[in-house]
Amino acid sequence: MTTPPTPYAPRRRARSLFVPIRGLRCHAMVWGDPSMVTPEAPPLVLVHGWMDVGASFQFVVDALDALGAAGGPPRYVIAPDWRGFGLSESAPAGSLTDTFWFPDYLGDLDALLRSPGLGLQSEPAVDLVGHSMGGNVVMVYAGIRPERIRRLVNLEGFGLPQSHPAQAPRRYAQWLDQLREPAELRDYASLDAVAGRLRKTNPRLRPDFADWLAPHWSRRNAAGRFEILGDPAHKHVNPMLYRKEEVLACWAKITAPVLWVEGDETDVTKWWGDRFPRADFEARLDIVPSLVRHLLSPCGHMLHHDQPEALARRLAEHLRDS
Repeated sequence: MTTPPTPYAPRRRARSLFVPIRGLRCHAMVWGDPSMVTPEAPPLVLVHGWMDVGASFQFVVDALDALGAAGGPPRYVIAPDWRGFGLSESAPAGSLTDTFWFPDYLGDLDALLRSPGLGLQSEPAVDLVGHSMGGNVVMVYAGIRPERIRRLVNLEGFGLPQSHPAQAPRRYAQWLDQLREPAELRDYASLDAVAGRLRKTNPRLRPDFADWLAPHWSRRNAAGRFEILGDPAHKHVNPMLYRKEEVLACWAKITAPVLWVEGDETDVTKWWGDRFPRADFEARLDIVPSLVRHLLSPCGHMLHHDQPEALARRLAEHLRDS
């Protein structure tokens, strides 16, 4: 008989906040309060990736706290759920969403950083960390609003393969075809089944982490089953092509020191095959004015789950004022 894992007990408890931004009810997990903010320790904002939630950063927040004096005093930490994920709304009340647009993530982040609901008395520069899709958002945002970012961290926000105008007709057709049928996400019989799905997706995920994440990643529906807290419309292809040149123009304007972190076991070919050569990505990073790289091992794409302690050490080092 298998002994169940000891339940994960957060070292640092979060509060759940809802703040209005751009007509949406946005949810955020918050550790600490604005009284902790100083010029040397501005708000630390953690933004998640596709099909994830802000609560996913709990393990890294705990690891930062465990560092004690080595990681500096406790920080005011904010981890929002992107629109259409977690407990955040998908679209303004009364409207429907069938596609999610990348510029909306930029608009939501900009509005969040100005939200009085977070208790900030001004618009301070922040330390900004983004994972995967969130990493792509923070890199572009940091080039658009460089004065708002003190330190920047990109956790495997690789961007997308180079696109070409000739791809547009097929992409639009694919999008129109997908709009004919509502997208769906599978639901699960129990929280144990949700935890099992998380571990199937990421075999490196500790059982106690999976059990803790399951109720933050899903909710019980009217049928008594557990549905994933993600709008199914996220599965629709975006009809707009990824314009590499525009993205890199933003990257070139970043003024904050940037930390790039990836896992040694991440396999990008499962996403793009040979359409995104590593040499292309390396050339993109060379555009960033001030960048330091770090490789976590053994580690896959979910760095904040696979190696929270090692990641926290790197974050503390990068975020420490110099």
